[in-house]
Amino acid sequence: MLRFGCSQVVIERLDPLVDPDMNPSAHMHQIVGGDAFNSSMPVADIAKHASCTTCHFLEDLSNYWTANLYFKARNGSYKRVPQMANQFNQGDNGGITIYYTSPGPNLTTAFKPGFRMLTGDSTRRTSENLGKSMQQCYRCFTKDNFGGSMYSPCMDPTYDTDYLSKQPCAGGIRSNIIFPLCWDGKNIDSPNHRDHVSHPVGGPTSFSVVTGACPASHPVKIPQVMLEVMWDTRAFNNKEDWPEDGSQPFVLSTGDKTGYGQHGDYVFGWEGNSLQTAMDSGCYLRNCSQLTEQAPQVKNRCSVPVTVKEHKDLDDWLPELPGGGGGI
Repeated sequence: MLRFGCSQVVIERLDPLVDPDMNPSAHMHQIVGGDAFNSSMPVADIAKHASCTTCHFLEDLSNYWTANLYFKARNGSYKRVPQMANQFNQGDNGGITIYYTSPGPNLTTAFKPGFRMLTGDSTRRTSENLGKSMQQCYRCFTKDNFGGSMYSPCMDPTYDTDYLSKQPCAGGIRSNIIFPLCWDGKNIDSPNHRDHVSHPVGGPTSFSVVTGACPASHPVKIPQVMLEVMWDTRAFNNKEDWPEDGSQPFVLSTGDKTGYGQHGDYVFGWEGNSLQTAMDSGCYLRNCSQLTEQAPQVKNRCSVPVTVKEHKDLDDWLPELPGGGGGI
């Protein structure tokens, strides 16, 4: 299993998978990875289009992006909740923690150049009732950034909504997003960015259970990708700033207050066979002699320019969510 941090490369209202060539797209995203990210990314070897990456390993020029989180104050205005560096990723400029998991050496096939996929549904507002096999889930840190075990079970958003209506997550909120682990072996994309991948027979597995059998329609096991976002909610712990009705004040950039609409996008961009080598070589967390590490101060310098002209600065108090909180 690889586990490593990718600093923020840009925060912008772009989505080259769902809304290619659209500037701006429907809602705000936080993006990490290579500097090839833009409103229209070719179905090609992205590693050859990028010159730097915000990820810990120099070979990973992929892009990963998720919805942002906002705080809705009592007066109806919105403020973006910043990401913070996850455990063992101190020094990163916010961003996302990335996991790649395999059941063992030579048991998964790394993604091919041009591969991309989407998981989650930005319009979902109810539970999928998957129990421990939830593919989007949360953890509320009640003491500090990393209160409790890093591997403690995720909670269904309903639990967190109920908890948050009573007291703040004093140390922050963690969001986990898990991708499917079976591939049809042919297509590097599909019209909805989902049909070329699949969950194992019997449905999704919980992280990091990657031993399920793949269906005949999608017989190739690929590394399980998981994204982990840490939101620093500590500036919003004063309940006098929360809605008067006592409801929890956090909303995704899609306008979703339930949390069920969290989703993740992925464009593969590892150089050559570097990911396959890492999956087959017993690499663990950030310990991988086959890959090249970058110091935080180096990867934090990689960025792409903001191209969407919003009415206000991204970190100002806003009268509404950017784009109005579009859920598509």
